[in-house]
This record gives sequence, structure tokens and C-alpha cells, in this order.
Amino acid sequence: MTHANTRYKAVIFDLDGVITDTAHYHYLAWKRTADAVGAPFDEEFNEQLKGVDRMGSLALILARAPRSFSSEEKLALADAKNRHYQELIATMTPGDLLPGALEALVAVRAAGLKTGLASVSKNAFTVLDRLGIRDRFDTVVDAARIANSKPHPEIFLTAAAQLGLDPGDCLGVEDAVAGVASIKDAGMVAVGVGKPEVLTRADRVIPSMLEFRLEDY
Repeated sequence: MTHANTRYKAVIFDLDGVITDTAHYHYLAWKRTADAVGAPFDEEFNEQLKGVDRMGSLALILARAPRSFSSEEKLALADAKNRHYQELIATMTPGDLLPGALEALVAVRAAGLKTGLASVSKNAFTVLDRLGIRDRFDTVVDAARIANSKPHPEIFLTAAAQLGLDPGDCLGVEDAVAGVASIKDAGMVAVGVGKPEVLTRADRVIPSMLEFRLEDY
């Protein structure tokens, strides 16, 4: 296949907020955690958790709690949050794909490019299976093997390496500030999904995946 009208060899996608919206499930699970420890929690504060891994998110929540927690308590809280989240995502179906997401994956493959997934979610494989799209990706980074969470570039660098490509040959797609920073610091061009005034480091920002066009990059 030819590589359409683009210089890239692969597109590496984030999962939450790009392919599907599990943010609401994360919100519900973290809200339960925050309520349990007496920490104030709302939609606005939840925005700070986007793109941050589980223990990092928990640390932000516990910083607002009225007391401190031991390492054992933190692990127990994180585990309880994850179990609740897993119960919620078990209800997901292909109908939970965001508008334009599947079409984007199909278009990238049709253009002869590879596809990768770079999600810090340790439940990414489960979500992909629930959505019925695991086979749409040439590589999926196992978040459990990543030492540094976003905004560190490790996860996008790992995705490129697993695809056998230089970072400069890859286009990254993200909806979070931390994710865009991860893409840029990996040496890739970043497409942001959301608002330009928020995703200021992105090379291009689109309002949703419905506006994703390979030929634009």
C-alpha cells in the first residue's frame, strides 16, 4: 500500500478521550475513593487526573484528605478503586467507541500506516476487548511495564520502538495536556483532541476524532 499524502509511517493513539471515553468511569471510581477518605472531589478537580497514572492520581486526592495514609493504606485504596473501575468497564460495548474513532483507525491502516496504542491504563487490554478493536492495533504498550507515566515520553517512545520505527516517523494523538507533552518530548508531532487553549503544545488541535484526517498532517 502507498502511504497516502502523509510522511508518517504510524499513528500512535491514546485510549481514554480519544478512542473511547472511560473518563466518566474513572470519575465515578475516584469519587468513591475520595468520599471514603473525606477528600473534596468534583468534575473540575478530576480534570487534573487526566493522563496521570493510578498511584499519581491517588496522591493528588490524598493530598486533600484530612489525614495522611500509610503505604499499605494507599495500595489498598488504589486496589479498591481499580476493582470498582473494572466492574464499571465490564459493561462497555463497541457502542462506547467515540464518534470518528473507528473510522480513524480504519483510515490509518488503509493508508498503509501502522497503528499503536499508548495508554497508561493497566486495563487497556480489557477495554480494547470490550470495544472489539484489539486487532485494530499493530502494537499496544503494556502500561504495567512502563516505569514513567505521562508527561514523561517513555510510553510513546516504547510504542515507536515496538513498531520498529523512529519517533519522528510517528504521529501521536492525545486529549490530555500530560499526553501531548509526552508526545512532544518523544520527538513526535502531536495532534490534540479538545480545546486549543488547553492543549497549547499540540501541533494541531481538532475538536473530536470526527475531524481526524491523515492528509492534514
